[in-house]
Amino acid sequence: MSKLFKPTESELEILSILWEKENATVREVHEIVQKTKVVGYTTTLKLMQIMHEKGLVIRNETAKTHIYTPCVEKSKAQEQYVGKMIRTLFSGSTSQLVLQALGKHKPTQQDLVDIKKLIEQLEKK
Repeated sequence: MSKLFKPTESELEILSILWEKENATVREVHEIVQKTKVVGYTTTLKLMQIMHEKGLVIRNETAKTHIYTPCVEKSKAQEQYVGKMIRTLFSGSTSQLVLQALGKHKPTQQDLVDIKKLIEQLEKK
């Protein structure tokens, strides 16, 4: 896989399913995707084949039903996308990203604890 990858929105949706499940068949992915939008099985299959060609997933072909596993680590994808968002949408301002996220989306109590710990760690450096 290249350092920078550019999955489409649909590919990211499939990757998020694979990150959660660790691996899955096209049918398993398709059943989850169908819960949020109308899409044909062949569309899901084709997307996953394209993702395999792009190196976003690997495909185990030893069984009758192919099993797909993500090649991209979720943390690496998050790092890449957050970095791009900070550079482009927030003009390089990390604080603007955090303020936007916390102002528009209610954090859980655990989120607040984790954020406070991170701030304390950053202040010690």
